[in-house]
Amino acid sequence: MTGTDARSPTTRRRRLLIVFAVVALVLVVLVGLMWVMQRSVIYVPLTGDPPAASEVIEGAEDVRLHTEDGLELGGWFVPPRGEDREAAVLVTNGNAGDRESRAPLARALAAEGFSVLLFDYRGYGDNEGSPSEEGLVADARAAADHLAERGFEADRTLYFGESLGAAVATGLAVERPPAALFLRSPFSSLADMGDHHYPFLPVRLMLWDRYPVTEQVARVEVPTSVVIGDVDAIVPAEQSHAVAEASAHLFEEEVLSGAGHNDAELIHGPEVIETFVRLADHVL
Repeated sequence: MTGTDARSPTTRRRRLLIVFAVVALVLVVLVGLMWVMQRSVIYVPLTGDPPAASEVIEGAEDVRLHTEDGLELGGWFVPPRGEDREAAVLVTNGNAGDRESRAPLARALAAEGFSVLLFDYRGYGDNEGSPSEEGLVADARAAADHLAERGFEADRTLYFGESLGAAVATGLAVERPPAALFLRSPFSSLADMGDHHYPFLPVRLMLWDRYPVTEQVARVEVPTSVVIGDVDAIVPAEQSHAVAEASAHLFEEEVLSGAGHNDAELIHGPEVIETFVRLADHVL
């Protein structure tokens, strides 16, 4: 018999080496793509010119925010309806949120007597710039500055952060404490989120942005409430529970049964608003 027997140990080893090489090459390519494109996965901005504030929310005002690194951001200031609590809510959106999509939340909060500031991050809406952890916290800082210019000092301002925005609000609260911090669907850290969604990649070694929420919320010196959807398929409920457990000043942990990450009831539903009002009544 001539040639090499396909069942010989040498041939099998060669084929295994080829398979391993192909798998390794695929993984290297995947890691390389994720390294280069990671921020396009983390941040999902809707772009384009948003409508005028008054076209979406009666009495709302278009505003411009100015960041410390020279960007101008678009936002909407929504005045209270009914009895004025003389307090403001700074809303920090999730990774695919924008001010127009959070209009129902602003209406619900305004109906409870709060002034509300909605704004778009850098690279979102009609804003220039590219999103990053450092950049988004700078954007939130500019929003807090705008409220201060309107007379809402820290003891009359509450932060309302959702998902990625919960990480932004927590980071801001460490350096600039508000009256209270409200976190909807917070993740424990961006690395934990990466491990959950991409367990086959070395996410912790790759990330440029970290958002260490559990580490930071332990340093937040104001009452904090956490709202969790127990069937959240994007941010695992156990990560949000970890944030609540790590909070240095947890006021309340509210779990919405049957609520998913992007369900209206978890974004601006009555239970979310009621939980927020309880926190506000506690500090104002």
